[in-house]
Amino acid sequence: MVTEEGKRHRGFASMETEKQKEIASKGGKAAHAKGTAHEFTREEARKAGRKGGETVSRNREHMAEIGRKGGKSSHARKQAEPQEAG
Repeated sequence: MVTEEGKRHRGFASMETEKQKEIASKGGKAAHAKGTAHEFTREEARKAGRKGGETVSRNREHMAEIGRKGGKSSHARKQAEPQEAG
């Protein structure tokens, strides 16, 4: 299989999505049964989410694009609302 970028997918990446999910599910179940699976605590999940948010926030262009989309959406929504007399 060749992607738009011209890279060839081999092995796991070349499989259909459903087949990948099936294999990954079996691996997860086996890890839990064996006792080696990692389960995040609430604090670990919170910390990971914060770290990801900080990483994304460093990309100023990305954040500016998000802001533009939000502003356009907000503006369009306000324009669609019926105007109150008063």
